Amino acid sequence: MALVQDIRFSEAPRGGMLAGLREALARRKVYRETLRELKTLSSRELADLGIHRSMITRVAAEAAYGK
Repeated sequence: MALVQDIRFSEAPRGGMLAGLREALARRKVYRETLRELKTLSSRELADLGIHRSMITRVAAEAAYGK
């Protein structure tokens, strides 16, 4: 019995795959930077922004991924 694997790429050319990877990396960078910056703020500064410390990861995800 032979094992056959068929790997097909989507209609997008390789440039599309690289663009997608670049976009994913850029979004990840925005997430990490936003997370780092919000974590450095004091609770008072966060309260002035209307953000509770428990909301930091969600706010960073919304900034980067729009979720």
